[in-house]
Amino acid sequence: MAIPRQLPNAITIVRILCAPIFLWMLLADQGADGALRWWAAVLFIVAIATDGIDGYLARRYEVVTDLGKLLDPIADKALTGCAFVGLSILGELPVWVTVLVLVREIGITVHRLVVASDHVVAAAWMGKLKTVAQAVALSLALLPLWTVVGEWIHVVNTVTMWIAVILTLASGLDYVVTEVRGARGSRGADGSAR
Repeated sequence: MAIPRQLPNAITIVRILCAPIFLWMLLADQGADGALRWWAAVLFIVAIATDGIDGYLARRYEVVTDLGKLLDPIADKALTGCAFVGLSILGELPVWVTVLVLVREIGITVHRLVVASDHVVAAAWMGKLKTVAQAVALSLALLPLWTVVGEWIHVVNTVTMWIAVILTLASGLDYVVTEVRGARGSRGADGSAR
């Protein structure tokens, strides 16, 4: 069975469009533990889960495109970035954590866009692991589970958030090292070809 070539990219674009809607839902009632908070968390979880779906469809039906490789990490960053910002606005996450994560995410996204005409930088395994860790940590932080299971869930939230932040920094460093090595390698190849 064939699928439309642009379906994975369409799913990715929908994920990008979900980001501001999710942020509005999270902040609309000042983060109260009511229905909007639950629905915001559910929207985030469903939207971030589509990351696996569009990637699977693109690989399974061999419709991987350069546009998809470029948009997929941007979609993840838009959604997780809105979650970090929203949690900091609500005072549930230290601002320095959000700033640290956003500097890393925006810096790499800008670099990807700058080099896009030369080559497309697909997400590496460590970047994908970072995205999964962020998705888990943010999902737990967004769901007001303390109203159901008790305050001890805050310990779990803190641990998972620390793991996500550490992986965010480690994957950023890995990205920079990989790009520097690639640049040196291409310069060396150009020099040896002359």
